[in-house]
Amino acid sequence: MYKFDVVDATEKCVAWIRDFFEKNGPDSPAVLGISGGKDSSVVAALCVKALGKDRVFGVMMPQGDQFDIDYSIDLCNFLGIKSCTVNIKDAVDGVVKGIGDQITLNRQSLTNLPARIRMSTVYAVSQSINGRVANTCNLSEDWVGYSTRYGDSVGDFSPLSCFTVDEVIKIGRYIGLPEKFVVKPPIDGLSGKTDEDNLGFSYAVLDKYIREGVIDDPSTKERIDTLHKRNLFKLEYMPCFKYSVSTAESD
Repeated sequence: MYKFDVVDATEKCVAWIRDFFEKNGPDSPAVLGISGGKDSSVVAALCVKALGKDRVFGVMMPQGDQFDIDYSIDLCNFLGIKSCTVNIKDAVDGVVKGIGDQITLNRQSLTNLPARIRMSTVYAVSQSINGRVANTCNLSEDWVGYSTRYGDSVGDFSPLSCFTVDEVIKIGRYIGLPEKFVVKPPIDGLSGKTDEDNLGFSYAVLDKYIREGVIDDPSTKERIDTLHKRNLFKLEYMPCFKYSVSTAESD
């Protein structure tokens, strides 16, 4: 039976973050979007453990009024990290209006647009302070494509991409985050539904399938397999046409 060693995993992840910054920005801060949920909370805490609180910068990005923004504020205060708040409502509304005057945006475009604007915002902040952007996706989300390509799916380094939701929660508890930050149900920010409501299965079921290959419901297995196959492109570099100059010259 699979057993997760949270101490070993956490300490090795912290060492990996330190090594990344030694090679890619010895004086740079880690910059990340702060939602107040478990993923951004755990990534921020790992970066603080690896680099110190003075080298971690959080970006809070509500879209208009955000009912749970207090979670993000509380996390930054708990970790003692610097932060800024950028309300993306005007940016989203501007793009929607600019495109909408010419093309009717479909539901998927409207859903993904805020995530892409948020990541553009994080990169603008990071570049301005010579930072490195932390990706906050986990293995479970990546497995079924529950992220936005060129939105929350990107970053300069990714501490959690090889950890399931259950493992992320265990890491959060191990490094001393208050319980409210590691158990807050992730909400999509549009419909008010949780991730699990939208997916149609729980992360506990998904995590067990990923780590042990065990799943009881054939229809759930089929849905997970379909989502995994359909969304693999999000984790791959864009396809490139391969052209050999030497071959062309010989022709």
